[in-house]
Amino acid sequence: MNEMELVESEILKKKMPEFRVGDTLKIHLKVKEGDKVRTQIFEGVCIRRRGRSVNASFSVVKETHGDIVEKMFPLYSPVVEKVVVVRKGRARRAKLYFMRHQKSKVQAA
Repeated sequence: MNEMELVESEILKKKMPEFRVGDTLKIHLKVKEGDKVRTQIFEGVCIRRRGRSVNASFSVVKETHGDIVEKMFPLYSPVVEKVVVVRKGRARRAKLYFMRHQKSKVQAA
């Protein structure tokens, strides 16, 4: 086992739930403000997953105050404390990019 595999195995010990595109997720994020650290929750619909292992990432879109916000998160980032699956979705596509432009469907999905 080389050094890179050792580092990756330590990172992969962090448990992440199984989720797919179309699922509604709550992402608990560590936010540092000055010398304080707090947890902020970002809830939305997963519209994309890409990569494998340590390089995996996912995108979440939500509607807030009439605007659509999309954020991309590395799956094993130290900023992401935990991911909670609120509701399972049923998607017929691998990427739901069309939800970036449809305001009413972002909350309903």
